[in-house]
Formats: sequence, C-alpha cells, structure tokens
Amino acid sequence: MSHVENRMRRANHFKLGTFSTNCSGGMSVTKIPERWDASWESNLAIAQLLDDAGIDFMLPIARWIGYGGETNFHGSVLETMTWAAGLLALTKRISVIATIHTTANHPVVVAKQIATIDAIGRGRAGLNIVAGWNKPEYEALGLTLPDDHETRYGYAQEWFDIIEALWSKCGAFDMKTPHFDLKGVESEPKPVNGRPPIMNAAGSELGREFATRNADFLFTSVIDFERSRGEIAELKNQAAAAGRDVDVLTFSHVVCRPAEQEAKDYLQYFAKDNADWVAVDNLVRLQIAHAHSFPHDLLMLIRDRFAMGHGGVPLIGTPEQVADGICQMHDLGLGGTTLSFADYTKEFPYFRDNVLPILEARGIRQPG
Repeated sequence: MSHVENRMRRANHFKLGTFSTNCSGGMSVTKIPERWDASWESNLAIAQLLDDAGIDFMLPIARWIGYGGETNFHGSVLETMTWAAGLLALTKRISVIATIHTTANHPVVVAKQIATIDAIGRGRAGLNIVAGWNKPEYEALGLTLPDDHETRYGYAQEWFDIIEALWSKCGAFDMKTPHFDLKGVESEPKPVNGRPPIMNAAGSELGREFATRNADFLFTSVIDFERSRGEIAELKNQAAAAGRDVDVLTFSHVVCRPAEQEAKDYLQYFAKDNADWVAVDNLVRLQIAHAHSFPHDLLMLIRDRFAMGHGGVPLIGTPEQVADGICQMHDLGLGGTTLSFADYTKEFPYFRDNVLPILEARGIRQPG
C-alpha cells in the first residue's frame, strides 16, 4: 500500500490542529445562533479547508450526553471512529485522530478499527486514549467510573498493552491480564507505518505516568504560563527518564480580527453576553469532581474561559497578536496546540491567510 506523511511525525514543526468540531458548540459554550452545529456537512467543509491549508491534525471529543443548559452543550455529537474514517477518506494530508474511551470499547475491536482507518488514510490515523472522568456518561452507559485513578489507569494500561500487541505480533496468540483473557487472538492488517501517533490527556500524577510511558503526545491545559513552563519541562524529563520522547500539546481558542477591539467585542458577544452559564457551571463542576485536566486551585478563576473555549488559552486580537500568543506557547516548550473558533468554517480562512504566514516567517512552522 502506498502511504503519505503523517504530519504528526514532522520534526521541528509547531503542530496546529482543531479540537471538538464533531461536537455541537465546538469548544464555545455559547447561545449565539451561529454557534457551531457539528453536522457532517460542516465537519467535511472544515476538514477540507484545514487539509488544503496544511493544518496538521483534527482531534475530536468522544461524548455521549450533553452538559444541559439552554443549548445542551455537546448534546449532538458525531462518533469519533466513524467520523475519522469518513474524513480520512475525503482528505489528502491531514492527520485525523479517533478519541476512544477505554472502558466503553474492547481493545481487540479498537486495534482493528484503527488499522482500518489508517488504511483508509494511507497512514494518517491516530488514537487519543481516554481512561475516564465523566461520571454521568458512565452512568448513562451502565458503567461504573472507579473513584481511584489507580484502577482507571491500571485498566487503561492493560487495554493499550493488548492493542500494541495486536499491532506488533504476527499470527494468533493468547494474552491474559487481570481484566482480559484472550485466546487465539490476532489482528490483520496492521497499521500502515507501524504504531500510529498516540495521544493522551493527563492531569493527575498517575495520568501523567501513563501518558509519558505510552503516548507520543501528552495533551494538557495551560492557564498560568510560568507554572506551565516548569510542568512541561518536568513532563519531558519524566518521559526521557523512561527512554521516551513525548511532545506536550495544549488547546487554545482563536478570535482573530483586523483590529484588536473588533476581536474583543466579538469575544464579549459570544462568550460573555451570550454564554450558556448553566452549561458552563455543569462542565466546571464535573471537572472539579472527577477530573484533573485543570489545576483545581485555578479552575474557578477561569470560568469565563470555559464559556469561550472549554478552558483553552485565549488567542484574541489581530493576526500579529494571535501569532505572538502561539509563539509564546512554542517558547514554553510546547510542541503544538489545537485551535477552536466560535464558527470554524467562517473564521478559519482569516486565520489561514493572515496568521499562518507569520508563523512560517518566524520559523516555528514548516511551509506546505
């Protein structure tokens, strides 16, 4: 099979992607009528715009129930594996990641699914592993979310060990772990270029141990830049001590306009005057109760960032100001960031035409 470059493998290249286009509202918990609708047509349109522009990846959120409020934020969601398959078939260069919950998906099935979508994309697939945090979703699926991270990540490690074995071993084999007893299992075909890029979001100590041991990209929040500088260096050192090279990625929200005040006015309109505060507060409460994705001592300080972009780094202003913010993230030691917009297809072209050339001129992204 012929293959193409998986852009997640590019070295010396600050990676840019999008986040949550498969979910209604995207990353913005807003009531504005033009908020992201997450239809298949919208996802295909933005995927092809991103692909043509040389954006590196698309990352979805796997959601099963919404967050309530007037909009029921994330109440309408395209399932991520089938979403990725469709987009890989209809794009040429961009890497498309499938986000998968370990306890809701059998590892033998997932190994086969990822290999299949990787064949569709000729080597452009990736896997984002979620060990679990959203208790109401587990209850909706009839599952139990363990209270302790040791159980969550112990299961996730077994799960991923099985997937890696299926991707690397030829012929049938047995594999027994505390949670799985596989007999005569095998998986063909293999992914196109060996193991696809692996992502994992981690905030707790055990989560970061799992990510630095298994993932190629550790996804984390950035709130206080100086605090994050030390955390990023620590994570890279932790991975290096295990003989691994792990890139750290974060997520950000873009409001880019010709004038700074125009960008600030739009931010006020969608993320403050028209925020769905009931859904915002439901989201923040769940993060505090069950997740370590954000430092809890800072979480309530950034409630407004959740309305804007799910807690991501704000990139607000002119093209130069937005580029400055991205370069600042690069200087922290980050390997890339996702981008979200209140309306991806309407706002991305301005970013493409006015911010991407600045980043290339400053040498943090390779052209093409």
